[in-house]
Amino acid sequence: MSLHFLVNIGGAGYHPAAWLGPDTAPDAFIDLDHFVRAASVAERGLLDGLLFPDIPVQQPGIARAPAATLDPTLLTSAIAVSTSKIGLIPTASTSLNRPYNLARRILTLDHVSGGRAGWNAVTTFEERAARNFGIEVLPDRDERYRRAAEFVEVTVGLWDSWEDGALVGDQAGGRFADRSKVHAVAHDGEFYSVQGPLTATRSPQGRPVLVQAGSSPQGVEFAARHAEVIYGTQFGLAGAQAFSDAVSRGAESAGRHRSDIKILPGLVPVVGSTEREARGKFDELQGRLHPDSDAFTSFARWLGFAPDDLDIDAPLSDRHRELPAERVGPQGFFTTLTEYGAHTGATVRELLAQFLGGHRVVTGTPESIADHIESWSLSGTVDGFTVVPAVLPTSLEDFVDEVIPVLQRRSLFRTEYATDTLRGHLGLAEPANMFAQR
Repeated sequence: MSLHFLVNIGGAGYHPAAWLGPDTAPDAFIDLDHFVRAASVAERGLLDGLLFPDIPVQQPGIARAPAATLDPTLLTSAIAVSTSKIGLIPTASTSLNRPYNLARRILTLDHVSGGRAGWNAVTTFEERAARNFGIEVLPDRDERYRRAAEFVEVTVGLWDSWEDGALVGDQAGGRFADRSKVHAVAHDGEFYSVQGPLTATRSPQGRPVLVQAGSSPQGVEFAARHAEVIYGTQFGLAGAQAFSDAVSRGAESAGRHRSDIKILPGLVPVVGSTEREARGKFDELQGRLHPDSDAFTSFARWLGFAPDDLDIDAPLSDRHRELPAERVGPQGFFTTLTEYGAHTGATVRELLAQFLGGHRVVTGTPESIADHIESWSLSGTVDGFTVVPAVLPTSLEDFVDEVIPVLQRRSLFRTEYATDTLRGHLGLAEPANMFAQR
């Protein structure tokens, strides 16, 4: 068994109070050196790749914390020149982009990085973000995922528009390319009309790696058909097993196998020399929060309820498992958390100790966190995790320097990179070129 790890790289860290630490500059979220340092830590730890989230709209919480980041495709291109192995995965929306332009940007990153690029394809639920792109009303979820499926199909076609060997490069004979191996996509579909071909040769790794982050029923179906990596949220093994089973069924119906897809749910590890020290680190972060954005208030709002509608010392009621119509946020995160609460009977207070912005918090010693990772991996439900550092880069340093060595001693993780590409790190096969197959 070989585990895989991505890292969610967002601003000063995933915790909203991360920027308040004494060693963190308030402008870290726009500082290239900050991100390069985090990338170097991840590469030192031999991790697979960095995933850069993106919602292209200023969030209301800006009064209390940085709530946005730099454009991830440009940021990852800058990081590429300071790294040599770590994968680079920007997020980009199928609702707010056009296929040709995005396919070109991601393939450019892939060439710049020597085959280390991926694309986290999201559909965007945020109406305010859509209005930044001249879209007054987003389509409903079903239409967004139909659009996303067509978008991905066009993008893959564009990435394949140059076959391997299309670039001849015969300087003596003056023959640059074999035009019979450069193909127009000539797509005319429900949402997009794209001619092609793309203006760059095929990826050094065959194609950039397709990542998907949705956990709604539509998201699972989409991921099972198209994704090579799924970054989602799981709080308990029962939910993780159900999710893996759903992906397996969807993959089989699409002519794929579960082994074609790496499931890497988010995990917020908080490491200490003792369990008490680790718990204290997380509690200290929670204690930094301003009173109007304290953990309980933020949790209630994240669910879509008023704070006085929840009892902190009681479990979530059946009513709280019903998605509020006015809630804006990932549906899969809501469902996963509320089902976990129902299954375990955990009180809101207990959930707060295990929850951060949609992801599971695990506090403990390096050995106990490694135990958690190992037990989940042995269950066969996940292929690793997307590490979500509470504070960057310190939480990531703790994971790399303390937890990774434990996993290596247990022969659960690599001791050196065996490949130079993101696809190679993840153990994913290089896909055949669709035009060569024809």
